[in-house]
Amino acid sequence: MLLEGLHIPITTPFHPDGSVALSKLAANVARYSKTPAAGLIVLGPSGEPTLLSDDETRDVLRTAAEAAAPEKVLLASIARDSVRSVLALADFAAEQHYDAILVGVPQLPPLEYGGSILFMVDTKRREKARLHHRERLAFFQAVADRSPLPLVLFSRTGNLLPIPGSRELLAHPNIIGSVEACPSNNSSAERTHEHLEHYAIRREFTVTSTFAAVTSRMKLARESASTPALVSAASLAGSATAVAEPPPLAPTLRTRTKSVGFQILSGNSSSLLAALNAGATGIAPAFATCAPQACYEVYAAWKDGDAALAEEKQARIREAASLAESLGPGGLKYACDLNGYAAGLPRLPYLPPTGEQRAALETAMQGLRN
Repeated sequence: MLLEGLHIPITTPFHPDGSVALSKLAANVARYSKTPAAGLIVLGPSGEPTLLSDDETRDVLRTAAEAAAPEKVLLASIARDSVRSVLALADFAAEQHYDAILVGVPQLPPLEYGGSILFMVDTKRREKARLHHRERLAFFQAVADRSPLPLVLFSRTGNLLPIPGSRELLAHPNIIGSVEACPSNNSSAERTHEHLEHYAIRREFTVTSTFAAVTSRMKLARESASTPALVSAASLAGSATAVAEPPPLAPTLRTRTKSVGFQILSGNSSSLLAALNAGATGIAPAFATCAPQACYEVYAAWKDGDAALAEEKQARIREAASLAESLGPGGLKYACDLNGYAAGLPRLPYLPPTGEQRAALETAMQGLRN
């Protein structure tokens, strides 16, 4: 699956009583589908995935898939720590015709033990760290071996897989890329450089005649349109003359192949341009959920080779993105509400922004309404 352009990590709206607002989710996805974004990430970190039950997770995945335009790439983010749980949701995502799954590093027990003042000696800590690394590699290897959908890895500070020990993993044919969400300004670009220097992997993907991604739902729509509806004999009984006519042909989906390397989406709103210049194929900032057009303009200017405009667009979103993201799901959701996306309140224990924080967000978002 081709991962280029803007991929929006959408929020999960809730009713005031804390239940999932599926109708609002569907309305948001339908509106996102009208933006120039290449795809949507459902239940990413800003979608509060760990606060949803398995049933709620399936409801959200199903609703988003049904509301999304066929040409939008859909990534199902699966926030589970066991291989069995990840694969169960991956199977469900495949049934809903998602294009890939986004999987983060599983949470493992801390290296410390015995409370806050007793720590392992350095040798034991190193041994435990090596064990954790092997366990993480085993987790991704097992998921990649059995998942019906390709994997996109999610990386962030504190949960990054060491580059030297991950060569074999990232060469797995079912692992196609990663979302790098390091919070510091330069980490995302540096991480992109490291990946591309260590993993000269090329894969062939099916794309449209204009080199856009061909999604599972595009293929499904084409297959459905190719099957003509049957006309019953009863409907023809009153006609004196029956004229046989061929069924209308469905529009042809013209495709070609494109060779791409390991694909990296930058999730750091403040350094999107730096990551793209370093070799990232696309962007997936959390801030895109509330200002998709503004984020897309950074990518579009870079794609057009207009460095000055790209830098201007990057600077335009930096302050508002930093503020909204620093306030967690509550801040992002309030910024979404300001731009007409029905996000509402976060689910406890996440808290909404205070009155002072809301006022600051309103000021920061004034020039980013879309």
